[in-house]
Formats: sequence, structure tokens, C-alpha cells
Amino acid sequence: MTTAIDFFAGLGGWSTGARNAGIDVIWVAKHRPVAVEWHSANHPEAIHICQDLHQADWSKVPAHDITLASPCCQGQAQAMAALGYMLAPHVVDCADIGVPQHRVRLFLVCTCSKAPLNLQLHQRWHVPASSFIDFDAGKWSKIVKPGRAESTLLRVKNGRERFGDRFIMPYYGSGSGLTGRSLDRPIGTITTLDRWALVRGDEMRMLSANEALAAMSFPADTKRPDNHRLTIHMAGNAVPPLAGQRIIEALLKAA
Repeated sequence: MTTAIDFFAGLGGWSTGARNAGIDVIWVAKHRPVAVEWHSANHPEAIHICQDLHQADWSKVPAHDITLASPCCQGQAQAMAALGYMLAPHVVDCADIGVPQHRVRLFLVCTCSKAPLNLQLHQRWHVPASSFIDFDAGKWSKIVKPGRAESTLLRVKNGRERFGDRFIMPYYGSGSGLTGRSLDRPIGTITTLDRWALVRGDEMRMLSANEALAAMSFPADTKRPDNHRLTIHMAGNAVPPLAGQRIIEALLKAA
């Protein structure tokens, strides 16, 4: 079986995607204990290291076929090129490969080859936000109440004019934050903070932690912290598992 290691790992988006693509993730590293705790809960079969990777003993890393990593790209790309790797950048909107979320990210494929390895990522039908939102769940509050910001009330008003009584809207932000979003399209980017609100008639609530994970394409049985804010933070930092799966499947086909 093809093997992989995953470092700068968080909740396990890359590892879950790799597993779903038939890859055996054998070694995982991250410097944050809480990330290692929840990654190991979802991938107990892998060896987990909690350490600053600048101090790691790389001679102890098991042999593997693929390295999955989510570092800051700029310095890492320069370093990989200096080591002789061929770099193939792929700018991908994850909605185009089946994730129910518009999330534009750079995926950099680095190979020891004579030419860059460019992947064929087939466009798929967009999956709507309605696929993971449960309007019968959660804690709702009245939209019009003392202390509600005028900007929020304006977003609701504009959203109703375009989409009716049920829609999504950014609770903070500008641009599309002036109105709402249809439930028939993917949600906007999940960030590390609460951002998206749901409107149902004269009530609203924030996106739940489970809905945020579903928007990221994590499986329903993913183990997560009980803390809402921490789960949102980890979801917003993750690679969508389905995006990881599609990237790896295309990589295996092209290699």
C-alpha cells in the first residue's frame, strides 16, 4: 500500500482525504498538543509526534511515498526548489472538486522528476450549502432585538429581498457581507472564527460546529473538541478531506 506522512497536521483533513484515497498515513507531526490529541483520535493507527519540527530528528521518520504538509507556502516552495524538486502549483476552488464550500487554495505538488507533475482535476457539480444545514437544529434568536447591529439588520433586509425567508449571510465582513447567499450554492470560505449566520424567517443563528465540519467535507463521525470555538478554529485551518482525496487520486493517476 502507498504510504504517507502528514506534518503541520491539525484536525486531519489531509490524513482523512489520504485514507479515503487508499493511502496508509503512518506518521504525523504537529507542535500543538490539542491538534495532536484530536488528530490521533481520528487516526489512531498513525504514529503521532508533538514537537517543533525544526527540532525533529528526521532520521526517525519511517520510509514513505508521499509527504503531505500544510506550511506557509512561500519559504517552503523556495526551499523545495533549491533542493531540486520540480514544482507544479495548482490554484483550486474546492467547490469545483465537490466540497460544498468556495475555498480557493494553492496546492503545490513537488516531485523528484524531470518535469513538473501537473494534475488533471476534473470539474464536478457544485454541492449546495443546503446539503449540510439543518434548519430544525441549533439555538435561534430573534433578528430584531436590542443591541443588534444596524449592519446586520441591513444584511438581513437585503438577503430577504434576494433569497426569501431562508438564506446564509456573513455575520461580519464587507462585499458579499452587504447581502446574503443562496442555499443553492456552496457556502463561502470557512474561516477560523465564527463568520456565517443562517436566517430562518424572523430568527437567526450562527453556523454550528458540526455544520462547519460538514462544509469542510469532514465525515459525520469525525471526533472533535466539545469547545465550539476550538472546533471552528480547527475546521477553518484544515484542508477539506474531499479536496485532499481528489488531489491525491489525481496524483496517483499522474505519477
